Amino acid sequence: MRTALFITCFNDTVFPETGHAVVALLERLGCTVDFPLEQTCCGQMHFNTGYQRECLPLVRRFAEVFADYDAVVTPSGSCAAMVRDHHAALASRVARDPGLTAAVEAAPKLYELSEFLVDVLGVIDVGAYFPHRVTYHPTCHSLRMLGVGDRPLRLLRAVRGIDLVELPAAEECCGFGGTFALKNSDTSVAMCADKVRHVQDTGAEVLCAGDNSCLMHIGGALSRLRTGVRTLHLAEILAATEEKPLTVRPEKPRRGRGAARGACTR
Repeated sequence: MRTALFITCFNDTVFPETGHAVVALLERLGCTVDFPLEQTCCGQMHFNTGYQRECLPLVRRFAEVFADYDAVVTPSGSCAAMVRDHHAALASRVARDPGLTAAVEAAPKLYELSEFLVDVLGVIDVGAYFPHRVTYHPTCHSLRMLGVGDRPLRLLRAVRGIDLVELPAAEECCGFGGTFALKNSDTSVAMCADKVRHVQDTGAEVLCAGDNSCLMHIGGALSRLRTGVRTLHLAEILAATEEKPLTVRPEKPRRGRGAARGACTR
């Protein structure tokens, strides 16, 4: 099976270690993973802010770049939902464009990481080792648009050494929502405060999720409050082994003006 990594622009720019973890994990499971350098943004930012025509070249680019692969894996439920739910719909509105017609065929080949592991590879125990107290936040796009269900939790439960604790009100949105956090900042902060309170109630060392955008939002608040809770993408926990452990240290808040603005926890 020819497999490609769709890293997404957010991860490529801010959290490249997540992409490294995906590749390490999939290669450990016997996959050969390519990383097409021509890949770009999926167009989600354009689409969500009303610039649907402007995102058509990005839809066409995605279809062209990943056309020859059997499967495309991404560590982002948000971007996976954009491709699967909206690329084909956008393509159908533009007639006689072969590049956009190909998008209809390309979209179903894209899998969010937990979907690929459970549904395509048929694996639950990926050989991971992570001896820490962890709680899991199901992000809105993965939960409501992709319908990943309990796949991430099933993968986490199979990790050796892990102490996985349930997150209260887990299905409530963290308040990020991309541009929502900018346009409705007061509401977004209030929603994030609720999520942070629930995370602290678990006593977890680590908050895990399948989208780094949500982890950045929640992690900024956790850091400003000096909770010591670290955020990690699902891929990074699943990539950790006894031979190559992932060391978890309490997050130290940054000093100065940067701490006031909040920073991602890494």
